Amino acid sequence: MASSSGRKVQQIGCPAHPEAHLIEDYRAGDQICSVCGLVVGDRVIDVGSEWRTFSSDKNAADPSRVGGAENKLLGSSDLSTMIGDARGAASFTADGQSKYQNRRQMSSSDRALTNAFREIALMADRISLPRTIVDRSNNLFKQVHDGRNLKGRSNDAIASACLYISCRQEGVPRTFKEICAVSKISKKEIGRCFKLILKALDTTVDMITTGDFMSRFCANLRLPNYVQRAATYIARRAAKELDIVPGRSPISVAAAAIYMASQASEDKKTQKEIGDIAGVADVTIRQSYKLMLPRAAELFPPDFNFHTPIEDLPEL
Repeated sequence: MASSSGRKVQQIGCPAHPEAHLIEDYRAGDQICSVCGLVVGDRVIDVGSEWRTFSSDKNAADPSRVGGAENKLLGSSDLSTMIGDARGAASFTADGQSKYQNRRQMSSSDRALTNAFREIALMADRISLPRTIVDRSNNLFKQVHDGRNLKGRSNDAIASACLYISCRQEGVPRTFKEICAVSKISKKEIGRCFKLILKALDTTVDMITTGDFMSRFCANLRLPNYVQRAATYIARRAAKELDIVPGRSPISVAAAAIYMASQASEDKKTQKEIGDIAGVADVTIRQSYKLMLPRAAELFPPDFNFHTPIEDLPEL
């Protein structure tokens, strides 16, 4: 028996003009010779869109029937069939009952996942997070949901904690208060879920440093680059090299460094302005700043152009 690999595949072409280009008539499903017009193939399957999509027309309904993208995180992979409302006399029995009914509804597990994924996407959109973080958050939530490790915790709290973890793992950390601002959950509850998820999934996140927030905070405050560089230098010297702010969070140290650098420049910012952007209280900035002020001469970069001398910086 000859192997199937040895068979030659028959090529469609015009007998009289084998080298001629074939034209495909998608409406009739024919292949036509471009030289003599001979129909050399019929019943060609059109793999294109069934209808033209008018995506720019908001008033017209899109007749595309391809549906949404497949989500492999769901048990049904989004392939469950949902029958719409019955219309016309042929859709009803003599008793008035609908002939076609949904035999398969979305499972409660898929419904919970779908709601959580929607909540994660909404939160990420509010703080302009990329799609990679949304996908990582969805995967984290799926692992927690399948493992049933956080029973009794609300799905919204778990979703918020997954988004916080994903931000840190992707190298673009957000503060708890930033996540709280776009979520319905308290900072305390998100923190609890954060610790439980790390323990349940046996995963880790990198330690937060002052540099993770400095560029974003300074950009939101509209500070020039030289002030941002000085604040980054001050925070690194105070937290790592000189260790004069022990026990202080990186966010409060970053906020205090921005305050010190801005007060020494001509673009001065108040504690309240910085606190609103960084999400820390004025008293927190003040406490870190008081620890740094006595050694301010050692904290500024050598090439910093002082608009206000160090001895004239506010003592609070």
